[in-house]
Amino acid sequence: MNCSISGEVPEEPVVSNKSGLLFEKRLIERHISDYGKCPITGELHTMDDIIPIKTGKIVKPRPVQAASIPGMLGMFQIEWDGLMLSNFALEQQLHTARQELSHALYQHDAACRVIARLKKERDESRALLAQAERQIPMSVVAPHAVNATALSNGKRAAEDDEMGPDGKKIRPGISSAIISELTDCNAALSQQRKKRQIPPTLAPIESVERYTQLNSYPLHRTNKPGILSLDIQYSKDIIATAGVDSNAVVFDRPSGQIISTLSGHSKKVTSVKFVAEGELVVTGSADKTVRVWKGSEDGNYECSHILKDHTAEVQAITIHATNNYCVTASLDNTWCFYELASGLCLAQVEDTSGSSEGYTSASFHPDGLILGTGTSGSLVKIWDVKTQANVARFDGHVGAVTAISFSENGYFLATAAQDGVKLWDLRKLKNFRTFTPYDENTPTQSVEFDHSGSYLALGGSDIRVYQVANVKSEWNCIKTFPDLSGTGKATCVKFGPDANYIAVGSMDRNLRIFGLPLPGEDGSSES
Repeated sequence: MNCSISGEVPEEPVVSNKSGLLFEKRLIERHISDYGKCPITGELHTMDDIIPIKTGKIVKPRPVQAASIPGMLGMFQIEWDGLMLSNFALEQQLHTARQELSHALYQHDAACRVIARLKKERDESRALLAQAERQIPMSVVAPHAVNATALSNGKRAAEDDEMGPDGKKIRPGISSAIISELTDCNAALSQQRKKRQIPPTLAPIESVERYTQLNSYPLHRTNKPGILSLDIQYSKDIIATAGVDSNAVVFDRPSGQIISTLSGHSKKVTSVKFVAEGELVVTGSADKTVRVWKGSEDGNYECSHILKDHTAEVQAITIHATNNYCVTASLDNTWCFYELASGLCLAQVEDTSGSSEGYTSASFHPDGLILGTGTSGSLVKIWDVKTQANVARFDGHVGAVTAISFSENGYFLATAAQDGVKLWDLRKLKNFRTFTPYDENTPTQSVEFDHSGSYLALGGSDIRVYQVANVKSEWNCIKTFPDLSGTGKATCVKFGPDANYIAVGSMDRNLRIFGLPLPGEDGSSES
């Protein structure tokens, strides 16, 4: 009788009273202590279920081969041959497995290449289809669209827009004549930039280091404080502010007087921009609309167009260098290209890559053929305005991209988000410097180059001014202004003409002006 586990004659035989099987005592006891069941039948067993069998002393006979040295050598030879055969079989299996793995990896790589090529072809087809949809209906839709842009009071009738088969409004598209206008403007500005020199009237670093608060102007309501955006019209030195109180205010800085209050939005005004010499002001709001305001001889501004093409909060407005067109960016994941004279939406562009983040900031490149946008999903997207194609993406930020600013030199782009400010080299499409002025819970709300491209200002829990250098040199912080609003949120910052002052908006209702005090003046004043 042999052990049911080892197959050998047991030295201390025991039998299971449940299965009746014979085991070597030490083997079955160890198995029961580890698993608590019979190794053959799987029944539950304890040590009490094992019954020892009394037998006479068994003397194992010596095998015939082990009776002599030649026999033992023969046994060893047999064992060695078996080991070599087993090793050879394992090597064969390893070689086969390696071949199968190599083939699988090759198939995976080929599949990835095919998928990438198909995705690229799909995106190109989508872009071509979108461009065709914008251009084909132009001759049919344009006459009706132009007539439908204004009512007797000059305001947009959005409900009269024709709808396409996909349920979206049909846009006439950016015509070849407009593209030629944009291209000519780009060529002229690029030529001027090659001859660009720093103006001698620019405020020197020594003066900026001595800047202090000069004035604080309460422009908005006390029950809903907060300035979310501001813009400066340099030739007239007037400032426009956008408030949480749903109003925009046009303010004359030299006289310290409010020129006009632009009322009409039903929710907070998130963005404001001057057009040309200040004849027009464009405002965007959380009420999903954009309003174009036209200045009159008495200094007041009247609403000439209400643009209702977005379906979510409008976050940013940027004016093209021709002063004939603007772009608005919204949380509905689209940006619109408008003709300011008619208020007509020529193109409404949605990212076809599948991302659903809305736009939180936008700015034209100084030459006007490139548009930069920031999203709520931490991405910075660069667009070709002529084709409305997304030509580059920058990632690396944390949180929504709250502000975006191109330098006048045309090479640098500054973006602000929860994690601070990143500087990008547009020639190499890479990040070359990062500022982290605040802790991780304090976002940078605003970033702005001055018009000469010599200074960079950012705002968050305070306001900091950096001296612009090149890619390899250090950008030094030359001045830090405390946030005197007490809110800890400087939401917008803008350099005045020749950086002779800095205008700051915060989450209180005051516009603050920082600059060089006149001789005999030693502090700020409240107006």
